[in-house]
Amino acid sequence: MGAFDWFWKAMGSQSERNDKKSKAIVDEARSAAQRYTKSDDATVAQAARDAVRGGEVADKAQFLGALAVACERSLGLHPFAVQSQAVLRLLSGDVIQMATGEGKTLVGAMAATGFALTGKRVHVVTVNDYLASRDAEWMRPFVEFFGLQVASVTEGMSADERRCAYAQNIIYAPVNELGFDLLRDNQITERAQTVQAPGDVALVDEADSVLVDEALVPLVLAGNRPGEAPTGQITNVVSRLRDKHEYVVSDDGRTVQLTDVGAARVEQELGIDSLYSEDNIGTVLVKVNLALHAKALLIRDIHYIVVEGKLQLIDASRGRVADLQRWPDGLQAAVEAKEGLEVSEGGRILDTITLQELMRRYPLVCGMTGTAVEATDQLRQFYDLHVSVIDRNKPLQRFDEQDRIFATIGEKSAAIVEEIARLHDTGQPVLVGTQDVAESENLAEALRNRDIDVNVLNAKNDREEAQIVAEAGDIGRVTVSTQMAGRGTDIKLGGADEADHDEVAERGGLAVIGTSRHRTARLDNQLRGRAGRQGDPGYALFFVSLEDDVVKQGGAGEKVSAQPGPGGIIESKRVQDFVAHCQRVTEGQLLEIHSQTWKYNQLLADQRIIIDKRRAALLDTDQGWQELAKRAPERARGLADLPTPTLIQAAREIMLYHLDMGWADHLELLDDVRESIHLRAIARETPIDEYHRIAVREFKDLAQRAVDKAVETFRQVPIDTAGAHLADSGLNRPSATWTYMVSDNPLAGQGNSVLSGIGNIFR
Repeated sequence: MGAFDWFWKAMGSQSERNDKKSKAIVDEARSAAQRYTKSDDATVAQAARDAVRGGEVADKAQFLGALAVACERSLGLHPFAVQSQAVLRLLSGDVIQMATGEGKTLVGAMAATGFALTGKRVHVVTVNDYLASRDAEWMRPFVEFFGLQVASVTEGMSADERRCAYAQNIIYAPVNELGFDLLRDNQITERAQTVQAPGDVALVDEADSVLVDEALVPLVLAGNRPGEAPTGQITNVVSRLRDKHEYVVSDDGRTVQLTDVGAARVEQELGIDSLYSEDNIGTVLVKVNLALHAKALLIRDIHYIVVEGKLQLIDASRGRVADLQRWPDGLQAAVEAKEGLEVSEGGRILDTITLQELMRRYPLVCGMTGTAVEATDQLRQFYDLHVSVIDRNKPLQRFDEQDRIFATIGEKSAAIVEEIARLHDTGQPVLVGTQDVAESENLAEALRNRDIDVNVLNAKNDREEAQIVAEAGDIGRVTVSTQMAGRGTDIKLGGADEADHDEVAERGGLAVIGTSRHRTARLDNQLRGRAGRQGDPGYALFFVSLEDDVVKQGGAGEKVSAQPGPGGIIESKRVQDFVAHCQRVTEGQLLEIHSQTWKYNQLLADQRIIIDKRRAALLDTDQGWQELAKRAPERARGLADLPTPTLIQAAREIMLYHLDMGWADHLELLDDVRESIHLRAIARETPIDEYHRIAVREFKDLAQRAVDKAVETFRQVPIDTAGAHLADSGLNRPSATWTYMVSDNPLAGQGNSVLSGIGNIFR
């Protein structure tokens, strides 16, 4: 037995015991439900409340039985046994894996209601506004059956509307809105301004997407400050540089650099002696590199789109517009300049938090997804969460064909079009998952040239998402979509009303085609899982070429060759194994990146906790006034005639201003350190250790510096019955703030975007 085999065996045995125990409780719950069928609503609701004792669901069978009856009466839905089992595992704090179409929305509402009945406030975490508002309204009759309140938080809501929503028992909200509200609450100067009531439980929908794929995405609160961008002259000079002559792109397509010839040309056209001189290396060279990055690596309709004169980033993991997302200021401005758009204002980062840090603030986290098993390691390592697999209600009838592998993208693309046309001729609905917007549109054009009507779902029309997805299972439908992960609408055979269900089933059900493998098998399985819902027949097939990014990056320069068979298909098992190996390598790379980034972020998260405690003490007590009066007694005596509440609030605003600005300075400093930390390796220092050393040293002085500055301000700033006039001393907070998500790695999640000729691969 291997060193860790005993651990996995023990984990498996524990999971099996939990599974058997849950099924036994569900069997008992059926009898309980039958007892309540003739009871009135009040009795059923009381039975659920009576099952809760000591802040826990003590009588689980009684509880589930009451919930089942409430579901039927309020929603007209009867929970399957597997759904009740899933509720139990969520209440135990697990991440559950349930296949697409098995009813995760109802399971989430039942578990959230269970937590709420124990007195906990529940945040049901979704991936977008649409799902938050849809699910809250859909489940409202069920939640209110038990005398509980439910609300949703969405982007367009005012502070008062948000405050009201967060006061309810169960709150459905997109993960980014939860984070942004937390950041905004960390800028208040009076407790009454607080918007978000902290949640006791985070119940995460699409848990692997939120907790793993996007866990390290920083949410940012910024204050207005003019940003710096490459000048028009630099943008023009860089736009004329030639690939492979004046600049070169790395083999993996993720970095670009000037050649000596390119550097000389830039220097000549800008009229400077050297890009690398002390005067230019921190200014001109930075802007040249930003402009070069924008030109060579960031591709329109793959990494971003332009709509009505505005740059909009594409969320790589979901294939939709990321409304609030932007790149770090310099890069954002460089791409806007490249496209001839108005360069947006930059800003000073006031505060930032990653989704991983946000989720770790909840006392209890649980979640649900269709693909949790593949993320078991990450969920355990970063959140100490366990995974429970919930059986399907009906056996899977989907046929998963072996990948079709081709030598080149051109051969693969032609085969994809032929396969879609063949399936379409039979009337079988087809869902095609592509990697990016450009690929989806090029494929759609190729299909239309074959007189095949196509519905396209990508970042340019994701507002039509629900309707397009709902109808994708109808007879003869062909739907081309970027990234099906997180699109929370089931594809029902025969259309949204299932009118032609049987006819579509006779044709083989929904056929799912992937145009390439993703960087993780989990994303492949999310796409594949759209077929074979609730025991329906289905079909899934992935196409791969040896030129695909996942093969090139995972293969790390390894070469593999085989003789293609009829139609250019490579049927060698050795090549099949090689492609699987490449995907495992990219998965390992992602986990390593996550682990390393977590080490950088964790220290900052620990420091934030200290800042939060200091802020809370200043907001909720007179500590600020006591400290300032002690340090500057003469000033305190001179203000003795003012009301005590006025003095306390004035001191509070002074102390909070300098604490918040000190924290912002700290974030800016550590961002600069992290950008340059790789240089430490040259001096044979470990980058992460050096980063920690600097971060600890700088943070140690942060609080004291903030107090010293506050004392100085206290001695000088005008204070009267209206309070402290900080603005008169130039110490005003930003007049405007905004939130956004930073895409630290603009090329993350790309498909075949670094390959030349992408616009022609389907022609």
